[in-house]
Amino acid sequence: MDHTTNWEQIAGKWKQVKGEAKKKWGKLTDDELMQVEGNRDILVGKIQEKYGIAKEDANKQIDEWAAKLKV
Repeated sequence: MDHTTNWEQIAGKWKQVKGEAKKKWGKLTDDELMQVEGNRDILVGKIQEKYGIAKEDANKQIDEWAAKLKV
């Protein structure tokens, strides 16, 4: 799957999907999710910071999460 295209759809609907992101990454605050505004790089950074994981692991989690979203 081309995650770039899927991410563009997610970014365009960030307000609708950020609740799903909150369920997946509960350590992220509402303010942090607002700051993401659909920017994948910011989301990667916030997940790395809050969960203490590598960038590759954060990207993998995002890909798996994005693949399950209905956008």
